Amino acid sequence: MIPGASFKGALRSRLESFLRGIDDTLAANPAIEAEWAIPFKDVKEGETLLKEGMDSLKKKADELFKNQHGKESKKDKWLTDKIIDKTDLASLLFGSPWMASKFQVRDLTIYQPEENWFGQYQERDGVSIDRDTETAADGKLYDFQVVPAGTPFEFKAIVENAEDWELGLLMIGLHQFETEQIPLGGGRSRGLGVVKLELGNQWWFDYPENEPTQLIDYLKRLIRDQRIITC
Repeated sequence: MIPGASFKGALRSRLESFLRGIDDTLAANPAIEAEWAIPFKDVKEGETLLKEGMDSLKKKADELFKNQHGKESKKDKWLTDKIIDKTDLASLLFGSPWMASKFQVRDLTIYQPEENWFGQYQERDGVSIDRDTETAADGKLYDFQVVPAGTPFEFKAIVENAEDWELGLLMIGLHQFETEQIPLGGGRSRGLGVVKLELGNQWWFDYPENEPTQLIDYLKRLIRDQRIITC
């Protein structure tokens, strides 16, 4: 099995590098808290506010609507608008601590295991390197198992409520998998982890806002895992 989170993480990392190459404000740098879309707390340098945190936004919302009728709904609406306004493009699509992802990937299991999988792995040898001598370390040989080359896995993903630009961004990332440019798993420096995505069936569902019954039909189809027909 290839965890869906591993596939999604590799895809997000590649697209974040593309976005930051265009403009470093389009995707937050996870290694620098001051560059996060929204940190948990205020990020300051001395007395200078570098980035307003979620705790400050919540306090502002409480103060703005504390004496108003229907304050909870107004507070939630104001906070939601602020979060969306401050969130970078990558997090709008892939999610953040404050926002659900629009793109979900299921765990990739062996495609038709009765035909393509015999429960066998390939054994590979490894050795730890002594950094001082730059030679093989004594007594540190090890073996590891890899999936045979050419083993097919089934890929399923769902995108919901995506804008046109978000669909376009996903297509760029998926094309990277189609052209074998994004590896997965360990041992990548040794040539392992090369994957090739072959996109097959795609189903689109779009319902008019004045036809809620079609949304109910869509949800029923998801539960039954049936094909989604464009309406």
